[in-house]
Amino acid sequence: MKREEIVKNRHFVADKRWFLPIAIAGLIAGAILISSFIKTADYSLLCSLAKTRSKAVDEYSATPIQLEAIIHYATSQIVPQQNFGEISVTFDVLKKRSPCNFLVFGLGYDSLMWTSLNPRGNTIFLEEEPKWVQTVLKDAPSLHAHAVKYRTQLKEADNLLSHYRSEPSCFPSKAYLRGNEKCKLALTGFPDEFYETEWDLIMIDAPRGYFAEAPGRMAAIFSAAVMARNRKGSGVTHVFLHDVDRKVEKVFAEEFLCKRYLVKNVGRLWHFEIPPAANMSSHDGARFC
Repeated sequence: MKREEIVKNRHFVADKRWFLPIAIAGLIAGAILISSFIKTADYSLLCSLAKTRSKAVDEYSATPIQLEAIIHYATSQIVPQQNFGEISVTFDVLKKRSPCNFLVFGLGYDSLMWTSLNPRGNTIFLEEEPKWVQTVLKDAPSLHAHAVKYRTQLKEADNLLSHYRSEPSCFPSKAYLRGNEKCKLALTGFPDEFYETEWDLIMIDAPRGYFAEAPGRMAAIFSAAVMARNRKGSGVTHVFLHDVDRKVEKVFAEEFLCKRYLVKNVGRLWHFEIPPAANMSSHDGARFC
């Protein structure tokens, strides 16, 4: 290969590395611009007073964490776990639901992005590695994160499915989370905020699930289904599950989140819209789906 071709290829690879961070920065900037334009226009139609319009602009201007996120992704070559198409699925929902309660399983390179896309909302992250929480928060102290412990291991996945089908405290009509020690799939011992908040969006991109002793995402998927079914507020709960190309994620999603509630499938991401149990035609059985 000629020297000129080698240099050209290197530039091409570098350009690809920079694409996603720049795209994310643009996504955040676009969200700020759209929100400001729409909200200010709404106020202009309703009220012609300059003072009111000024207040509207101030209210919907960029938050500090959004500006921090734009700078971070515009100057970083480290890319999030999800690709642009997968990120856009959640972003489309956030544009309609934000500010909202957004629960994210996992803490990583995309956390600043998720928080900035839910300005003035409540976004929290649950992470299994306490040292990693400290590392991330050192660079981004504005993030709201908790270190948590899981009771499961990936190698137990098949046994956990059998357990749920025979344990009444796991049944959809009786399932609860806080203090439910009998149901091995229920997330227990988590921060009070986890149980006391009604989550509008739930992103499952953790814990680790690629080796036998890893916690796996079995309990996170089950618990997301329980929280969605127990929703008291209006509307559905949006659940986003990443890495559905892996067997355990796919099997547990089909068992608890239900294929009939799957509304979008992009790359390795599935998006479910789960209604409260009260709005389901049948919710008294021993199976979720």
